[in-house]
Amino acid sequence: MGNHATRLKSEIDGWLAAGLIDTETAGRLHAEVESRAGSRFGFASVLAAFAALLFAAAILLFVAANWEAMPRLLRLGLILLLILLGYGFGAVATLRGYARLAEAGHLVGIAAFGGGMALIGQMYHLSGDEAQALLVWCGAAALSAAMLRSSALTAAAVVLATVWMWSEGWDIWRDGTPPAGALPILAMLWALSLWTRSAPARHVIILSLSSYVVLAVVGGNVVVAPALLAAGAAILFVVAVRLGARAERVFGMGGMPVHAMLAFGLAMVLLHHAFGDGAGLAVVALLSFAACIGALVLSRGADRAVRWLAYLGFGVELCLVYVLTIGTMLGTAGFLLASGLLLALTAFVVLRFERRFKMLRQTQEKTP
Repeated sequence: MGNHATRLKSEIDGWLAAGLIDTETAGRLHAEVESRAGSRFGFASVLAAFAALLFAAAILLFVAANWEAMPRLLRLGLILLLILLGYGFGAVATLRGYARLAEAGHLVGIAAFGGGMALIGQMYHLSGDEAQALLVWCGAAALSAAMLRSSALTAAAVVLATVWMWSEGWDIWRDGTPPAGALPILAMLWALSLWTRSAPARHVIILSLSSYVVLAVVGGNVVVAPALLAAGAAILFVVAVRLGARAERVFGMGGMPVHAMLAFGLAMVLLHHAFGDGAGLAVVALLSFAACIGALVLSRGADRAVRWLAYLGFGVELCLVYVLTIGTMLGTAGFLLASGLLLALTAFVVLRFERRFKMLRQTQEKTP
């Protein structure tokens, strides 16, 4: 069980000891925490997934190494057998109540499907490129996830969609554009993640959307794409903070304010790269500083990750402003003086906000 679940169960026991809740309520809360912790993709699940993928890769490499020595019918049979073994193992594990092992078996099956697709394409000299194969592989993973209601397969489909997006996006180096089909595909995978209850898939989707903006910037959309990303991230942050504890239920995942701050920070970096110096630099820097302070004020210091990301963003923005205007510095002495002033200003801001948050917490504790 993760640290968050353990800490939450300890708090429930504390509430019970203090008489804030009765034994029946505490039991129901414990059961709810256990059910949520069991459904998450924890460390054991990650190890099982890696083991499954390594197992599938080992068998596929063995088949590929002896490919020429095998008759075609035997080749097809081995690939089909590996796919059936993966999904069959997952089905048996599901019936016996071993959810993590079932997900590992599903991953073996979909990995065998992708490897087999490549080997069969080579055997019959089928036309097509890697990007098309990735898209077919993604579709197969999504279909399997929908049928089996598998969280791991949903996450695998999202990863494959992201790799396909970047494979298609390599054409942007020839003055092309990022693939427009990536956005509806990610939207459909988000809907699928709600059906399969795959929070890891939703985390990867949000990161993929940010990487799509990077592709758009490299493709020539250097201002509009990061500006839209910044605006969307700011709106998402405000909504998530206003929802409070309900945000996880509404979005189906936790950490939405953190995702919004990371996306906003990426947008600011891209805008800095676009404007360079001058008035544009000043505007972007002011927006970044205002966003960091606004995040602290809106969250009221309740979320530690948001608080420290805001501090980090404030410090990074100061460093970026200094680096982009380093030509105006007067040698080593100016460098050392500016560095000291930046650190002192960052420390002052952090200290002021930490004192304010401490006073707010003390006031809330004294209020009956």
